[in-house]
Amino acid sequence: MRFDGAQPRSAVFDPEQWRRSSFSGPDGGTCVEVNLSAAGIVGVRDSKLADSPILLFSAREWHGLLDAVRAGAAS
Repeated sequence: MRFDGAQPRSAVFDPEQWRRSSFSGPDGGTCVEVNLSAAGIVGVRDSKLADSPILLFSAREWHGLLDAVRAGAAS
C-alpha cells in the first residue's frame, strides 16, 4: 500500500504522532518513523524527509513484517 495523496496527510495521520525508530541514531542517518492512524493503518516514512512518501500497512501486514525482522528473515 502507498499513500496516494488523495487526502491531506493530516486527515490520515496525526502529525504529532510520528514516532522515530529506537534504532535510529542521533546523527540523522538511516531512520524511519511510524504512525498509527485512527483507522488502524500503519504509516512508515523516512524521518529525514517529512514530506517523503508514506508506505501503508494493515495491522496484520505490519506485525508480519516485525515478526520477520525479529526472526532475521528481513535484513
